[in-house]
Amino acid sequence: MEAEPAEPVATVLSGPQVYNEACNICHGPGIGGAPQISDPSLWTTRIAQGNDTLYQHALEGYTGEFGYMPPKGARMDLSDDEVKGAVDYMVETASN
Repeated sequence: MEAEPAEPVATVLSGPQVYNEACNICHGPGIGGAPQISDPSLWTTRIAQGNDTLYQHALEGYTGEFGYMPPKGARMDLSDDEVKGAVDYMVETASN
């Protein structure tokens, strides 16, 4: 009797993993107007908008005065929860 092939296990990336694999490209050096994670002053007004707004901008994309955020950071392979985890990580890091 042959065993049935195992279903692939979905790997869920943590917020820091998503940041390092996707977000750091722009949010590390501040490319395209992306607020640098290392500069809390760039995050104050963004954080004040609330997580729902930050999630919406990260998931759907956003064009602002200083730059452009592509939907899901142009990583459409990421789940919404993975993107939200990266947002949470950036907010937490920028708040410290």
